Amino acid sequence: MLFFTACGNEESKENTSKESAKFHIGLVTGTTTQSRDVFKTAEKLIEKYGDANLGGYICHLNYPDNFPKEQDNAISQITSFIEDEKIKAVVVNQGITGTAEAFKIIKEKRPDILCFVSNSHEEPDEINKYADLVIDPDNIKRGYLIPLCAKKMGAKTFAHVSFKRHRDIEQINLRERIMKATCNKIGLEFVSIDAPDPASDGGVAEAQNFILDQFPLWIKKYGKNTAFFSTNDAHIAPLIKKTMEYGAIFVEQDLPSPSLGYKEALDINEDMSNHDMLHKEEMVLYKENPDRMGTWVYSYGSSTTELLVEIAMRSIRGEIEKPDKEKVLEIFEEINPDADWKADYSVDKTSGDKIKNHILVYQDTYIFGKGFSNIADNKIPNIAELLKKYEEENIIRD
Repeated sequence: MLFFTACGNEESKENTSKESAKFHIGLVTGTTTQSRDVFKTAEKLIEKYGDANLGGYICHLNYPDNFPKEQDNAISQITSFIEDEKIKAVVVNQGITGTAEAFKIIKEKRPDILCFVSNSHEEPDEINKYADLVIDPDNIKRGYLIPLCAKKMGAKTFAHVSFKRHRDIEQINLRERIMKATCNKIGLEFVSIDAPDPASDGGVAEAQNFILDQFPLWIKKYGKNTAFFSTNDAHIAPLIKKTMEYGAIFVEQDLPSPSLGYKEALDINEDMSNHDMLHKEEMVLYKENPDRMGTWVYSYGSSTTELLVEIAMRSIRGEIEKPDKEKVLEIFEEINPDADWKADYSVDKTSGDKIKNHILVYQDTYIFGKGFSNIADNKIPNIAELLKKYEEENIIRD
């Protein structure tokens, strides 16, 4: 289903109870089905800055749940902001396929509009051409650090759960290859598991039921000292539920958050802050499966959505000339105190040059019952050399 809210139309102006904002920021997120954290943050930002339809700054749209098959609709949603003369920035999270094309259209017709995106699903070369700023999880470093943390938590096997659409995304594919090479280096067995795509015809229900049905068989085959990792949010709740039930290991989500998956798996119905959620979950998990489950203390999706809207606000107001790594970390510190975000520029795979409009970020893993793992402080080896050596030995067979 496609949700649409018009911005800046005449009907909405009748509802304005205060002086209208001088500019608008378009915000595109998934629905609660695909990305609850990001959707809830959009609501928080509307509460903070006001709904554009009621005289405020934020105009929020949702891309369709079945976005792989409704790419044209998604592009239309993003480009619809062009019609609002007050729109000065567009923020998209997650950057589903079609975002680059939408940004291209926006830039051709309204070059004054800033285009920001988080968690892009598209080729870096493509999205970097049209986005003013791209924020992605640092999947290169995480490809090394997540298996390392899994071993620290007692894993002997690392199970990577995904599907073709995700494996076709360059950054996800690269991270999986790094995970394989890292597991080989540190002595973990790497297992690749194919699961249904939640965006396919079977939907989220089929994907989640698959995890619930297959998990006992995976434990029987690989043992409980297996760390499970999935590339998709919809898989997370059943994966956490079964990991807790069988005493297996779960390091963190693909896009980590204290609430993602844990909230549903533990039947927590209240809406609460990151820290309150972390504390409540810790009390349960420390009893049920101590020291074998983790996450980040702040949600990637929530934090990057808020970050990009804040950067848009300050850029439009002339407070930021051009966002860079230092500015990203500065604003992260404001919205996520004590999270110790780490950031670096993406690197062009051909020239080796830093790409200044594409910034990669990550946090340290927080292990329930133990606290911060301090994995993020580990020295990262030369990933290119690690991969090259591994692939030359013909261990990776894609």
